[in-house]
Parts: sequence; C-alpha cells; structure tokens
Amino acid sequence: MESSHVVVGRPRELDFEYMRWLVAVVEAHVETTLDPDKLRITHLGGGACSMARYLADVYLNSRNTVVELDGKLAELVREWFELPKAPRVKIRVGEAREVTETFAPSSRDIIIRDVFAGYVTPTPLTTLEFTQIVSEALSPEGLYIINCGDNRDLAGARAEAAAIAEVFEHTCAVADSAMFKGRRRGNVIIAGSHAPLPVTGENITAQITKRLLGGGVPAQYKDDAWVRNFARGVRPRRDGADTVDLKALDEDLRKGEQ
Repeated sequence: MESSHVVVGRPRELDFEYMRWLVAVVEAHVETTLDPDKLRITHLGGGACSMARYLADVYLNSRNTVVELDGKLAELVREWFELPKAPRVKIRVGEAREVTETFAPSSRDIIIRDVFAGYVTPTPLTTLEFTQIVSEALSPEGLYIINCGDNRDLAGARAEAAAIAEVFEHTCAVADSAMFKGRRRGNVIIAGSHAPLPVTGENITAQITKRLLGGGVPAQYKDDAWVRNFARGVRPRRDGADTVDLKALDEDLRKGEQ
C-alpha cells in the first residue's frame, strides 16, 4: 500500500491530495483558534511521517508525536528521511488505540488519525467510544481530524461522521465532488472540535475553498450543518457491538478501485 510520499529536503511537498486537504483544515484552525507556538500534535498512523515533517516545518515550535505500529518502518524512516529530532518529531511504536488510551486529559491540541489496514481503518479506531477517548485527550479548543477511506456507498464515512458529530459540537468535512456524490471510492476528511471551525460565509472559509480548488483533484469544504445532515439516521459504530470484516471490506474496496 502506498502510505506516504517524501521528497528529502522538501518537507512541505505533499503529493497525496488528501494530505493537502487535511492541512488546509488544520492550518485554518490553528490560525483562528490555537497558539502556533505551543502546538502538541499527535499523528495516529505514521508511515514515512509525511504529515509530521510538514507540520514540524510549518510550526517550528510544535511537538509532533507519531504513533506507528511497525517498529522496523519507524527505524528506517528515522534513518533515511531527515526527520527533525525529538521532541519536534518523536516516533512512538505501538498500536494506535492502546497508545491513545494512555493520553492524559487535555494533553494534545491536534490529533490526526490516518491509520489503515489495507484500504480500511481498523474498527476500534472508528467507534464512538474511541472518539470520546480522543475528545478527552484534546485541549478544550483542540482538533480531531481523520482520513476516512471509503467505497462509493459512503457507509463508513457516514458512521464516522455520526460518531464525530455526537462527541463534538463543531464538525466539517472535505472531499472531491465525485466522492461526495458516491461515484467512486476514495478519501473523506472529517474533523471535529469543541471550538468553532471555519463556517460558510467567513473569510477563512473562502481561503480554504480557494486552497482546496488547487491541485489535480479539486475538493469541497462542507460545514457542520452538512456533516450532521450527511450522518442523519446513521448509528455510530460501538465497541463490542458493530463488527466489520476488514478482509472482505478491503477486498471490496480494491475491486472498486479496479
């Protein structure tokens, strides 16, 4: 699976469209709500640390902790890809949910979830209970933002939107038009915060919209009202109640891509 793209010496070059969408929301939230000089950022799912390298370069005083399951990968990434030294970028080897459950309350400002087993995110990282754990670990104005890979039926994205909308007062989503219309499989970025996020009509949203229209795959920013309507009537996944056959779903998504 392609999970990262790194240009050595150019940490702000993000090849994957969804990563550019993600940082557009992150940077807007930092600009309006958080202190850019005191950011505590956790990346659940590291790969080659593309996102951590980017944010460490944009916010020079930020502390980025990358949680990566593959210890050997973490070792090679640290060796090969010119990562800033800890605490600017620290790699913690472990399973994302187990590590998240150890976080102290209000100890993070931004939590980015980009964890995949094949084409899908492991179910324990998509449930309402996990979202509540993340919320407790965030500062009062913190941001939780996820990369949801989904098929054209958007069932997974709706369930994740339902969980985030139940836990957080403010939400938003980003994807390209074809994805939102269920015409293909791909990525949906969903974010939640207890603090207001950029909303339709404000200048910051216009800036995000202009930014998202650039690149090879133009994307759309959707506000809180849209996300709640998108998730209407859908139950969030629950620990121990909803199970997903990851192998079967992964195979379905691969067929959809072909």
